[in-house]
Amino acid sequence: MDERDDLERVLRSRTPILALQTREERRALELLRQLRQRLPWPVYKWTLTEGLTSLAFDFALEGRYREPDEVLRHLRDEAQAGVYVLVDFHPFLNDPVNVRLLKDIALHYETNPRTVVLLSHELDLPEELGNYAATVRLRLPDRETIRRIVMEEARRWKQEHPGRKVGADREALELLINNLTGLTAAEARRLAHQAIFDDGAIDASDLPRVMQAKYELLNQEGVLHYEFETERFADIGGFRRLREWLERRRSAFHDPRPGLDAPKGILLLGVQGCGKSLAARAVAGIWGIPLLRLDFATLYNKYHGETERNLRESLRAAEAMAPCVLWIDEIEKGLSTSDSDAGTSRRVLGTLLTWMAEQAEGVFLVATANDISALPPELIRKGRLDEIFFVDLPDPATRKRIAEIHLRKRGEDPLHFNTGELARRTEGFSGAEIEQLVVSALYAAHARGTPLRDADLFAEVELTRPLSVVMAERIDALRDWARTRTVSVD
Repeated sequence: MDERDDLERVLRSRTPILALQTREERRALELLRQLRQRLPWPVYKWTLTEGLTSLAFDFALEGRYREPDEVLRHLRDEAQAGVYVLVDFHPFLNDPVNVRLLKDIALHYETNPRTVVLLSHELDLPEELGNYAATVRLRLPDRETIRRIVMEEARRWKQEHPGRKVGADREALELLINNLTGLTAAEARRLAHQAIFDDGAIDASDLPRVMQAKYELLNQEGVLHYEFETERFADIGGFRRLREWLERRRSAFHDPRPGLDAPKGILLLGVQGCGKSLAARAVAGIWGIPLLRLDFATLYNKYHGETERNLRESLRAAEAMAPCVLWIDEIEKGLSTSDSDAGTSRRVLGTLLTWMAEQAEGVFLVATANDISALPPELIRKGRLDEIFFVDLPDPATRKRIAEIHLRKRGEDPLHFNTGELARRTEGFSGAEIEQLVVSALYAAHARGTPLRDADLFAEVELTRPLSVVMAERIDALRDWARTRTVSVD
C-alpha cells in the first residue's frame, strides 16, 4: 500500500479532521491532487495568503475567506461536502474561537461531510478535537529511494562534465546513504548534490559536512546541540571497565543481529568533576558516531504543551540522525517530578520513558547525573537502560594519569615532573580539580617568568580544598549508596 492508498483510506473513513504532518508540503499537496480523481468529493486548499482555492484548477473562490475564522465559518455554514486542506493552520489553533469552529464542523459531519485536512510540519491538536481527528505522517524516503537520488545526482554531474565519472569510495557511498536517511527527498537531494558537485567525488571528506547540514535541518528549535569534538578514551584517565563494556557492544550496536538486542543506553552517576561528561563524549568517539547533547535548560517552555513538543521533536531528530549518541547531561535537573510546575516535568518524564521503551535501534542514550535521589525510580530500573556506572574519585594511578594528560595538553613533558608524588598528595581530588591545579600552577610560573616546577604544583595542592572535603557528607553518602548498587567504571 502506497501513501496515496493510506491517505485515501483515512479520508474515506469519515473522519472529520485529518492532521497531516510533513515537512514536504509540495509532495503532500500533489498526493491530495492525485487523489481528487479517486474521491467522490472535490478537494480545496486554503492558505493565509491566497484564501480558498480549488486544488484541481488552482483558481481562487472570488478571493474570499482569507482569514482563519472566515474560512472555518464558511466550512461550517455554507460549504459543500468535500476535502478542505488548510495549510500551515497550526498557529491559529491557539485561538479558542477557531477550535470551537473546527469542533462545530466535526459535529455536523453526518449531515454535511466536510473533511478538514490540517497540513503542517508540526501539529499539536487541542484536546477538544482529539476524538474527531486522525493523524497521518508522510513516510520519509527509505534507503533504496535515497540511493536512487544519489545516483541521479551523480548522473547529472556526469552530464555536466562529459567524459568524466564521479569518483566514489564504496564505503563512503554507503555511509552517505545512511546519513541521508531521516531527511525528506528534497533535503536528501540537496545534500547529495552539494557532496557530489563540490569536487566530483563521494569520499570520507563529505560525511562530516553532510552530518552537520543534516543536523541543522532537523534541529530547528535549537534544543539539541551537535558536539563536534568527541573524546578518545586515550585522553581520559581511568574508565577501564566502561571502555571494555563499550568495546563488547560496538558490533551489536552497528550491526544488530536477530536474538541480540541492540544496546539502549547507560547512566553515568558520580562525583562532580570526575569525568562523566568526558566519558559521554568518549562513547561517541569510540563508536565513531555523532554526539548530540539534549539541553534541558532550553527544552522547557512556559506555554502549556510546548515543552513536551520540544522533547518529542528533539527525540525524532535524534532518531533521524541515527546512528548517534544522545547525551542528556545532569538529567536529574530536568526530570524533577514535583507538582510545582503544573505537572510539566511529569509529562516530560512520561514522554521520555515512552520513547525509551519504543526507541528504534541506532540511538544510544548516555545520561549523566550527580544526585541519584532526585531521579524517579521508573527511569533507572533495569530494562530502561543497560547499566548504571559509577564514576568515583580517581585512585592514585588514575590521578597520576590525569596529571600527565593535562601537563601534556599544555605543552609540558610529564617526565620532567614527579607525577607520582603529585598523585599521592591529591588524595580526594577529582579530575577537574587536578586539571585546575595544573592550570593555576602554570599561571604562577608564567607570572614569575620561570618554567613550571614540581613546587608550583605542590603549592597549588596546599591551596585547594577539594569538593570531597567541602561537601564530605554528601560525597560520602553518594559513594556509600553506589558501592553495592552500581558498576564501577574502573
